[in-house]
Amino acid sequence: MKKFILFFLFCHVTALAQNHNHSFGRKIAFPNVSGYLTLKSDLHIHTVFSDGSVWPDIRVQEAIRDGLDVISLTEHLEYQPHKDDIPHPNRNRSYELALRLAENSDLMIVRGSEITRSMPPGHSNAIFIEDANKMIKDDAMDAFEEAQNQQAFVFWNHPTWTGQETDGIAKLYDLHEELIEKGLLHGIEVVNMDTYSEEALQIALDHNLTIMGTSDVHGLIDWDYETQHGGHRPITLIFAEERTEAAMQAALEAGRTVVWYNDLLIGRAVHMNLLLNASVTVESLNYPGDTQVAHVQVKNNSDAKLMLHNLSDFTFYDTADIIELAPQASTTLKVKTGKRLKTFDMKFKVLNAIVAPKEQATLTIQVK
Repeated sequence: MKKFILFFLFCHVTALAQNHNHSFGRKIAFPNVSGYLTLKSDLHIHTVFSDGSVWPDIRVQEAIRDGLDVISLTEHLEYQPHKDDIPHPNRNRSYELALRLAENSDLMIVRGSEITRSMPPGHSNAIFIEDANKMIKDDAMDAFEEAQNQQAFVFWNHPTWTGQETDGIAKLYDLHEELIEKGLLHGIEVVNMDTYSEEALQIALDHNLTIMGTSDVHGLIDWDYETQHGGHRPITLIFAEERTEAAMQAALEAGRTVVWYNDLLIGRAVHMNLLLNASVTVESLNYPGDTQVAHVQVKNNSDAKLMLHNLSDFTFYDTADIIELAPQASTTLKVKTGKRLKTFDMKFKVLNAIVAPKEQATLTIQVK
């Protein structure tokens, strides 16, 4: 009996150790698109080196578990609530630690900081910077100009934050227009943590700002986004020519992004179409027996659930016009084509792919 108990305890402990070393299938996966690599990024996160609750190694490990390609530890330049416990005059320290901790992984760490001001201009992230210390300025405009001197990519953080906009509506102030006109502001978060802003999306479209989505995590990713139950952090998908910092910055400056947030995909139509065309592929077409009902097997190659509304003249044999393509799974569509066709097109509206306020993307699937 004693030997059985010892054996049970050994197996239990071994199983726990094995589980501890696995990521529980949480790695985020999206296909590369035509002409570009799809890089998964979270470019707004915090550690104890500003107002976060964890050491930089946790941020690195979380990102690796999530299968991200790149992160930026964007500590507040001006807001330092832990300075009595962790005094650090070097604002680059968080980046330096993360860079060393990620050495033996494929995760890229880009240097960034958060310019923290009242509204306007509010908070903004500057990434791909050279030295965060040089960005500590009394005047906000001086901080943005220093970011420009360092050839940074700058985006406006959480423009709907009720701590600065009590009605939760993103508004473009004169100072923001000046920053955009001078080339000092390049992007805007349409998603931050658990918020999505149609107004911010419209600002991005009206002023040619890059569409961004971030976790802005301060605690633990697992706590905030319940990855153990299949949840995920908001991320920005960046369509880059190659897997380098330079190519990624060029892609951001060109606005080649799509945001993934809960069950939503958000981006400009041209980039959304690239992603949807890569995500939905036809695996087979056949007509069972002598029927005129086509069995079309399609594969969703992405981690995003896709909700499709049928816009074509064909109807389905076994369902209504709303269908769901589960992530990373194949689905058989039974299409009443009227006669046996070797090839035909099906057009859908993707209900959870947002390309403008109140506007969804369309997807044409060529079946052959």
